[in-house]
Amino acid sequence: MKKEKEKSYTLPAEWHPQSAIQLTWPHYGTDWDYMLEEITTCYINLARIILQYEKLIIVCRDDAAVKLRLNVDESLLQNLILVELPTNDTWARDHAGISVFDENNKKYVLDFTFNGWGLKFPSNYDNQINRGLFVTKTFQSDVKYVNKKDFVLEGGALESDGKGTLLTTSECLLSPNRNSAFTKAEIENYLIDIFGLERVLWLDHGYLAGDDTDSHIDTLARLCDEHTIAYVKCEDQADEHYDALLKMEKQIKKFRDLEGNPYKLITLPMANKVIVDGQRLPATYANFLIMNEIVLLPFYNTDKDVVALEQLQKAFPNRKVIGVDCSAIIKQHGSLHCITMQYPEGFV
Repeated sequence: MKKEKEKSYTLPAEWHPQSAIQLTWPHYGTDWDYMLEEITTCYINLARIILQYEKLIIVCRDDAAVKLRLNVDESLLQNLILVELPTNDTWARDHAGISVFDENNKKYVLDFTFNGWGLKFPSNYDNQINRGLFVTKTFQSDVKYVNKKDFVLEGGALESDGKGTLLTTSECLLSPNRNSAFTKAEIENYLIDIFGLERVLWLDHGYLAGDDTDSHIDTLARLCDEHTIAYVKCEDQADEHYDALLKMEKQIKKFRDLEGNPYKLITLPMANKVIVDGQRLPATYANFLIMNEIVLLPFYNTDKDVVALEQLQKAFPNRKVIGVDCSAIIKQHGSLHCITMQYPEGFV
């Protein structure tokens, strides 16, 4: 029997007007256990910045404890939404739902399966968070939940321009432990159908040592508007990433926007090596978060931070780029974009 065609939605760009950002709070019993105070301090700093500009949903185990630790002015508490739910970990970008609109501008959150980046880590609780947010009435009443658990998909694997272009990586979406029953063509057709796309741009090169995600696009190259791509460029020929990132750059230069023109390209420096217990970690400046008025850029406390900020500011002349110390987050192989998820205007 022929499978019924997927209902088509529109996947907004990250720069689409937003109503809220989500964080999933670290706690004992997660991989953060051994450095819980350090990572909590990082989350507090990030949360306080976000609360100044947008609503913030915090999924946590103990809402009273989180509120106490945040210790923000009463004026900012109106932006804070605390939701108690069990969690395995804190990577909201990948376990959070994907916000979309239909042709009548009705709002939906698509709940895909998160399987711990290809069965690498437990995800049983994280997979229930999106349903839990609806049960607790976190979203506006006209936002509908859609169960898409028959497909594995993470937010960090998707870059949308909101106009019909999706940028992703073949290494991640073709990972054998995600959707191995589907061919590349079938996966592409599925994405085009469900997100109402004109096309999928596949990056076939580029990786970061220590990355558990199988090369999520948000670690390598990002759409900054429908005509601009910022990407990681390695200048050191002795670096293990040099060849792969050079091939990635050459491929990006061949991409064209929907008007048929080459993309405006902005290079981000390869972050200085971060090595813990002899292992290089996937530090990257591509893991930034676009918000309504600002862009939050991960900092790693090196000389490259200022260079990255200056470069990224070129892509966002109407938003202030703010550096956020992510030296704690990177110790668990992720960064700023990985721990956040945005919801469009009218969702929260």
